[in-house]
Amino acid sequence: MNKEKATVGHDPFEIEQREWKQRQSRERYKQLLTIASPIFILLLWEVLSRTGIMDIRFFPPPSAILGTFWKMIASGAIADHIGVSLYRIFLGFLAGVIPGVIIGLLMGLYSPIRHFVQPLVMALMPIPTLALLPIIIILFGIGDLSKVVTIAGSVFFPVVINTAAGVLNIDRIYLDVADNYGAGKLQFFFKIALPGALPVMLEGIQMGQAIALLTIVAAEMMGATSGIGYLIWTSYKAFLLKEMFVGLILISFFGYLFSLMLRGLQKKLLPWR
Repeated sequence: MNKEKATVGHDPFEIEQREWKQRQSRERYKQLLTIASPIFILLLWEVLSRTGIMDIRFFPPPSAILGTFWKMIASGAIADHIGVSLYRIFLGFLAGVIPGVIIGLLMGLYSPIRHFVQPLVMALMPIPTLALLPIIIILFGIGDLSKVVTIAGSVFFPVVINTAAGVLNIDRIYLDVADNYGAGKLQFFFKIALPGALPVMLEGIQMGQAIALLTIVAAEMMGATSGIGYLIWTSYKAFLLKEMFVGLILISFFGYLFSLMLRGLQKKLLPWR
């Protein structure tokens, strides 16, 4: 009887099941912590505002901000701002990512291109794109195009640098295998370089989406007549702080949403990571 119990206790299937349940439990715990942290901050903010510890003139309680948000939705005042900002972010993000990936791959694959382009990238990267916004507005006007160009310029640099670094860090053995089997340039590009650079490249794209949100807010504050950044700036100037916080929370929400989407894409493309 004791031997049977010992055998059952050390059964590989039961051990695997137990380990799987433990992993699931740890994952649920991590998810709970992820949800708990923003809820805790909002509750703390609500309590401090309601008790007068925080000045509600400058920090209105989240419940009041939520009420303002619903009123803005009902009146349709916020839908246009959200739509315009998302349109600019999407176009600017693509306009920065696509050339960034292509040029980064070429820099990683071909030494002459890398030595030609790298000094330009290193020289231009430290210049904040927003510092060039007056020139961009002069060239492209105050419409959507200037915002798209500003976002694209901000997104381009982290993507191109990370993509080039990803290609250069590909294990030499994969390059040798491709040479030995006579892989053509297109095969090498799509079968070796692109998949090999993908982990680091996606990190650059992740950085790019965060920079895109930062850039759109600043760009819409300085030269726009619509958008979430415009809403934040005009609300601040009119001391409508509830409306201002609505804009800030919207940017935070979209940043978190885009980050989750890119992480989900990363899991699909890189399941081994």
